[in-house]
Amino acid sequence: MRQQSSLARLLASAAMTAILAVGLGGCQTMSDITGSITSKSEAAPGPDADPRRAVDSYGDRYRASPKDPDAALAYGQALRATGQRAQAVAVFEQATLVHPGNKALMAGYGRALADNGNFQQAFDVLSRAHSPDNPDWRILSVQGTALDQLGKHDEARRYYDSALKIVPEEPSVLSNLGLSYVLSKDLPKAEEILRRAYASGKADARVRQNLGLVVGLQGRFAEAETIVKGDLPADEAAANVAYLKEMLNRKDGPRLGADAPRVGAPATIPVALASRPN
Repeated sequence: MRQQSSLARLLASAAMTAILAVGLGGCQTMSDITGSITSKSEAAPGPDADPRRAVDSYGDRYRASPKDPDAALAYGQALRATGQRAQAVAVFEQATLVHPGNKALMAGYGRALADNGNFQQAFDVLSRAHSPDNPDWRILSVQGTALDQLGKHDEARRYYDSALKIVPEEPSVLSNLGLSYVLSKDLPKAEEILRRAYASGKADARVRQNLGLVVGLQGRFAEAETIVKGDLPADEAAANVAYLKEMLNRKDGPRLGADAPRVGAPATIPVALASRPN
């Protein structure tokens, strides 16, 4: 089977560790392997907002008051939402210099660094965004994805386990844990964990796609196609199937990432993002 013959290339590829995790939302593609963090205090463009208009609006507010932490937070989030990663890093970096004790800004800075591929720096910054006596499960999960991106899979899983102690069976964390096992080529274990995430009533389309991908990577394409279709509308189901086929047939291997999938966008494995508070 073509999908089976592609497995070794897919999992051995350096692309598997090149770029990950965690906004619960709709159908996603993956361009990096980091998790997003949006606390209740973080201002980000709403689901119906035009992201580019949000950049203009929040940008004007930020330029008018560059030392306002809320303005910096909103602008940084808007920049991230439109893929302006380096600019988001610059805004958050400046804001954290002015407000070094602001945990929300520190979390945003860490996420922006991870978006930009600065995984070790992202991990270090995120370590300052919460404390051992008051851990944030979302940040723990994102730190795990950063460690996975650095090839430190055993250490990453300790962070996921810590997050799951706070929010047992949280599907976004389980999804990232499952992808960690994909990275270390343990597909049966990855499937087991992703099925736990998929069984949750809170699981989103990313979890569905991740499970379908892992099933497909094991050669069970018909089953994988059924999973990614699920109960979605016909157009979304067709897009998911096309995505799955593209992922399974990539010659350079799938990549893990957090960006929402867009038809025609470079394929990356969807990582579940803990971007919305419960």
